Amino acid sequence: MTKPQSRTNLASCFVATIFLIFLVIVVFVVYFTVFKPQDPKISVSAVQLPSFSVTNGTVNFTFSQYASVRNPNRGTFSHYDSSLQLLYYGRQVGFMFIPAGKIDAGRTQYMAATFTVQAFPLGFGPTFINGPSNVGPTMEIESRISMAGRVRVLHLFSHHVEAKALCRVAIAVPDGTVLGFHC
Repeated sequence: MTKPQSRTNLASCFVATIFLIFLVIVVFVVYFTVFKPQDPKISVSAVQLPSFSVTNGTVNFTFSQYASVRNPNRGTFSHYDSSLQLLYYGRQVGFMFIPAGKIDAGRTQYMAATFTVQAFPLGFGPTFINGPSNVGPTMEIESRISMAGRVRVLHLFSHHVEAKALCRVAIAVPDGTVLGFHC
């Protein structure tokens, strides 16, 4: 009589195991479709040069950039390794750390970054270009925003997320007017 009972116990164990495996698969599917962390979205709304001067072939200016960072996640985005970098033909001409902070779930935070760029030689790049005849010579700089941090999901898991934005800014050399930017 012990054989039929042991077969019944073994069958019950198999059914329970299959049910648990199915339950784990459902939990993973729900987790990766509903709670999967996404990278924050950065959008730049304006670039300005409040002060600009060209002297003896070197340029010196103050750079201002206005951006918004949207956290699409269901958890708070804690950023701690963030910076704004300014490049002229691949060479860094300006840098600013963005202070650590938090952006709540589903919220957008607006940021303004302003810093003075040290003087650097104008036109050392491979393609110093002349703009339209009514504008005069133009120069192009790149701004790179990088925000890295983590998002906690279900108060248990911590995921590394990162957001980056690269913008090219065209500037009129005679007066420092921002002719346009593309991100």
